[in-house]
Amino acid sequence: MKDYKGDKIRNVAIIAHGGAGKTSVTEALLYRSGAITRMGRIEDGNTATDFEAEETKRKSSIGMAIAPVEWRDQKINFLDTPGYADFVGEVKSALRAAESALVVVCAASGVEVETEKTWRYANELKLPRVIMINKMDRENADFNNVVEDLRAKMGAGVLPVQMPIGAEAEFKGIIDLLKMKAYFQQGNSSVEQEIPAEFMEAAGKAYEAMVEAAAETDDEMIMKFLEGEKLTEEEIMRGIVNGIRNAKIYPVVVGSALKSIGMGRVMDAIVDYMPAAVEKEFVVIDKKSGEEVLRQADNLLNALVFKTTTDPFVGRLSYIKVFSGVIKGDGAIYNVSKDKTERIGNIFTLRGKNQIPLKEIVAGDIGVIAKLQDTATGDSIGDKDNPMLFPPIEFPKPMYTLSIEAKNKADEDKIGQALSRLMDEDQTFLLDKNSETKEKLVSGIGDQHLDVIMEKLKRKFSVEAILKPQTVAYRETIRGKARVEGKHKKQSGGHGQYGHVVIEMEPLAPGEGFQFVDSIFGGAVPRQYIPAVEKGMREAIQSGVLAGYPVVDVKINLVDGSYHTVDSSEMAFKIASNQAFKKAALQAKPVLLEPVYNVQVIVPEGNMGDIIGDFNSKRGRILGMEPIGDGQGCVKAQVPYSELLKYAVDLRSMTQGRGSFDMNFSHYDEVPQRIADEIIAKAGAKNSEE
Repeated sequence: MKDYKGDKIRNVAIIAHGGAGKTSVTEALLYRSGAITRMGRIEDGNTATDFEAEETKRKSSIGMAIAPVEWRDQKINFLDTPGYADFVGEVKSALRAAESALVVVCAASGVEVETEKTWRYANELKLPRVIMINKMDRENADFNNVVEDLRAKMGAGVLPVQMPIGAEAEFKGIIDLLKMKAYFQQGNSSVEQEIPAEFMEAAGKAYEAMVEAAAETDDEMIMKFLEGEKLTEEEIMRGIVNGIRNAKIYPVVVGSALKSIGMGRVMDAIVDYMPAAVEKEFVVIDKKSGEEVLRQADNLLNALVFKTTTDPFVGRLSYIKVFSGVIKGDGAIYNVSKDKTERIGNIFTLRGKNQIPLKEIVAGDIGVIAKLQDTATGDSIGDKDNPMLFPPIEFPKPMYTLSIEAKNKADEDKIGQALSRLMDEDQTFLLDKNSETKEKLVSGIGDQHLDVIMEKLKRKFSVEAILKPQTVAYRETIRGKARVEGKHKKQSGGHGQYGHVVIEMEPLAPGEGFQFVDSIFGGAVPRQYIPAVEKGMREAIQSGVLAGYPVVDVKINLVDGSYHTVDSSEMAFKIASNQAFKKAALQAKPVLLEPVYNVQVIVPEGNMGDIIGDFNSKRGRILGMEPIGDGQGCVKAQVPYSELLKYAVDLRSMTQGRGSFDMNFSHYDEVPQRIADEIIAKAGAKNSEE
């Protein structure tokens, strides 16, 4: 591959719903450009960008992959992204490194859920977009229906600049509306011809609509258009480009990746319409002052690590987008985020898994550096004297949590380190430990996400693990009062053991925890044994009398007791205190408490009723609901955590993937008796097994 400067580079994220054909389109673009000599097939597991074992097994993309091509003396870095919600972090990373996006839509299925979501992500970043209607050769392909679907969901700016010639088995080529010429596929290229007569009327109408949309982007052109003057091809293209840059026009192209029809025209559209890599200004934060700075590419280095992976043979790979300046091989880079300098060796780019050496990563380009020790996803690379940070990539919060344990005892020491390394390369995967239940917890976007993590754990680190539902951290408390005594008396030759306490137990207000009061008068319990009594109580509250959960919000008042001048000891009073606590807890109307979470769900307004009904079935309490614009609504509720363990999966099923939610701990509340009986019975069965 030749060396290119930033004004000759395009970075394009390919985004869509799973099954629309992103990877097949990427493969066809590689083939049409001459980057590969033979097209692979997803079904055969031999495409350039789906090379991970987990991808070939599932026949779908899991990670983002780079696919650079050369076209019309330009370098286009295509970033092939997954189309399933569980791997949205990869889409977010790719969009951050791109200046534009190619949105792939199936000609039969139309606009699907993930297409809408990734479109919104592109909106947030104000990325110009080209829409490709793929699979025109497929049964039930309907170009006009899909265009109307696009306009209904993406707005009136959706503008065809191409039309198909035929559909389904009769799909033969495309009409370029700007040139008003037909292009028929012939091998790995196309032949220009006049537009067939039967398509001329439709093409003429589409041409007029395109010219009008282009003219509306410029006052001078719209006057010319309204006065009936003919706009030149250059003027129309300039108008379309203006509309694209101002998010008023989203050009629609058409083709078939499977038949490799229209792929050259797709790349033409990217070169003609999409911005060069160094054209767009970018925002960084001056580390010294904390102020935002709007920059353009110059000699000062600003680069962002937007993805990290671990290769079993090469080691850690850091994907870097250089926004300004240059990174040269066999030198050093300064990590602004970590305030560390790292040595680097060879630098390269990737085409799928194949390395392509680079002398340098210039402004606007994307490259890969191996074996960086301290650098992670989201880190900023820059100049030590002018340190600037990129705003963080906004990854979705992982909300689906399971407990994990090593399958084999031999792997127990390795599993933590292996999961930490996987967490480094996937910002939507989280490893945590519950200090109460002693469980290791893993959180991801959904069940498929965690399944893939388990497969990577085995393949990359040779560690097998088991996923289980996490243990809910219940609590116990009391609703009544009790006065009891605890006596520990033992005689076994020589010194015996004697400890005797009388306590009063009563409930505290929620959140007050545990209180110990010493009300001893007259030395019934000598002062030196009072700390042992308190210690015995504090140990006792760690395991309640109902199901062994910690006891909260109780007050213990030590009111009386007795001692033996020879046989009393700290240990004896500690044991007596423990006994007294358990006896009192049983008499003071013990109850089980469960964690309750605040939940906020954002869904299409049409799904709000389903969400409310579901929360009611989950023992939830609705706090409110309101429309928030853009056809979306928000439902707020408080729901027991035990009912939310699979909510990430439940919500996706209820809303076909259109919903999102967040939750945080609110308080503990009493468990209904029927459910409490089940929890207590399970705890008893578990203890008897142990």
